[in-house]
Amino acid sequence: MSTTVAPTKTLATYKYELKGEPEQPHHHRPAPPYAFRQQAISVTLDGPAIFALALTLVLALHFLGSHITEILVGLVPVLALVRNDYQNFINLGPGGTPSTFAGYVRVSWLRLWAIRDPFSPPKPDPCRPPGRGILARQSLPYRAGPRPLVAGIAPQRQIDQHGARQCYLSLRRTMERLSWHSPAKFGTERSCLEKHGLALFVRHPLRTNCQGEVCHVHDSDHSMHMCLHPDDIREILCKGWGQRHPLARKHWLLQMPVSPDFVMVYAPRGKPDPDPAASLWLVLRAPPPRRRARNRIRTSPDLA
Repeated sequence: MSTTVAPTKTLATYKYELKGEPEQPHHHRPAPPYAFRQQAISVTLDGPAIFALALTLVLALHFLGSHITEILVGLVPVLALVRNDYQNFINLGPGGTPSTFAGYVRVSWLRLWAIRDPFSPPKPDPCRPPGRGILARQSLPYRAGPRPLVAGIAPQRQIDQHGARQCYLSLRRTMERLSWHSPAKFGTERSCLEKHGLALFVRHPLRTNCQGEVCHVHDSDHSMHMCLHPDDIREILCKGWGQRHPLARKHWLLQMPVSPDFVMVYAPRGKPDPDPAASLWLVLRAPPPRRRARNRIRTSPDLA
C-alpha cells in the first residue's frame, strides 16, 4: 500500500560558468553541468511506513498527552516546508546572498516585503530627471511566446528559456565596448549586487546605487538586471521582455537592497528574439553622435 504526493519539478541546465572575467578560449572554459531545481514537497508512504506512523501517534498520545502531540504533529509539516524551501534557495545557485542558512533566513525576511505584482510598472517621479524614457522611441518589438518562469529574490533566476550563448557573449562585448569607448564615464567589473557576472558601472553617478552599478548580466541563465527609467520599465513589461525585481520598491520602514527601478530583463534567445546589439540592447551602446549618446545614457536613473 502506498500514498504518493507527486512533485511538481522545474528543471533547467546550462553548461557555461563565466564568473564575470574576460572571455576565455573555448578549451579553457570550465563547463560543469548545473541545474536549477524548484521542487514541491513529495511524501511517499508505503505499508510499513503507514503502520509505523500510526503506532507513533498512538504512543505519543498515550505517553505525552494530546497537547504535546498536537504541537509535534503541527511542527512536522512546518519543518518539511522550511527544508524544501531552503533546498530550492540553494538550488538557485550563487548570487548576492550567501548560500547558507543565514542567507536563507535573510531572504525569507525580505520576502515578506516583496511587491505583489511584478508586472505593474512603477509610478514615475516628476521631480527626478530625466522626464521620460527612450525605449518608446526605439520601436521595441514584442517578445514572442510566453514569459519564462522566474524564481527567487536574491538570487533571482530565470528557470527556463535560457538565452543563446552567442547573445550572451554579444551582451558582454557591448558592455565592454561601451566602457572602452567612454572610459571617463563607464567601467566594467564584477557585479557589486550579484557578486557574480559582468556589470556596467558609471564613474560619477548622481544616485549611488551600489557604487553606480547600471546593469549586470548573469553567467548562469544569461538574463540581466538593469536600472531603467519608469517609462522604459513600462515598455519592458507591456511587451513581455521582463519583470520588476520583487524588492524594487520604496518602504518607509526598511531600506531595500536594490533601487525601486530595478528590473529583470529576460535572456535573449536568438531567433525569434532580436539581436542583443540592436533594439533593447541599444541602451548599452555608445554611438558617436553626442546628442544621441546623451539620450541613451539618460536611460539609467544612475546616469540621470
